[in-house]
Amino acid sequence: MSAATPTWDPAQYLRHAGHRTRPFTDLLARVPELPGDPARIADLGCGAGNVTALLADRWPTARITGYDNSPEMLDKAHVDHEGPTPGGGRLDFAHADVGTWTPAEPYDLIVSNATLHWVPGHVERFGDWITGLAPGGAFAFQVPGNFDAPSHVLLRELAAAPRWHARLDGVLRHTEAVLRPEAYLERLTALGCTTDAWETTYVHLLTGEDPVLDWVKGTGLRPVLTALADDPEVREDFLTEYRTALRAAYPTGPHGTPFPFRRVFAVAGKGR
Repeated sequence: MSAATPTWDPAQYLRHAGHRTRPFTDLLARVPELPGDPARIADLGCGAGNVTALLADRWPTARITGYDNSPEMLDKAHVDHEGPTPGGGRLDFAHADVGTWTPAEPYDLIVSNATLHWVPGHVERFGDWITGLAPGGAFAFQVPGNFDAPSHVLLRELAAAPRWHARLDGVLRHTEAVLRPEAYLERLTALGCTTDAWETTYVHLLTGEDPVLDWVKGTGLRPVLTALADDPEVREDFLTEYRTALRAAYPTGPHGTPFPFRRVFAVAGKGR
């Protein structure tokens, strides 16, 4: 079975918006000043638009477009964030497939937050995106680097079990979905960019019942939920097995459930 495009649930995704936003703000802190005034910015994989709106805090006059291929996420973004920004800029959202998107005009910043791991071969798109930057512009992204974490390993193991293999074969991403920071550094430097690449492991303290399951329901579990959407009883059986495994892997402590989460970052500056 080939992987289908996951169906996204904005409300579920935004349940952990505070934790999910922090890597993006850390990424933006390393982006240099942009050449354009007002700056032209593209956010690839904007989702519900909540982090796209943060771009207007850093560059108040910017013209910002968020691109995504999820109708559910774009509907939320249009309603909650589209329109003029307080600093005199504008925030818009449009449908696009990040895997094939090519800049139609020069951008001062192309940014992507927790999206490129969904795009097979995304490093092959870097050349077109760098070409689409204005001189002195930047390309910046962060991706999860936790594909060898228990949350993902257990999910892949369960999906490969005899009961689920026929329904879920090929649905999930594997460790090769993202590269190591040094590999991104090499790829971007080879394109003539001055590149800063690094990794960070956040330890999120989650609360509530089965909080790790609740987290992955908004992201990594979406392909499974989509593949099993036509059979709610079977889907609940899968979730029950996965929930049991996650409880053992991520025990609850006296103050909540610690959830380590590694992320990989890169900021590439184009020469003037």
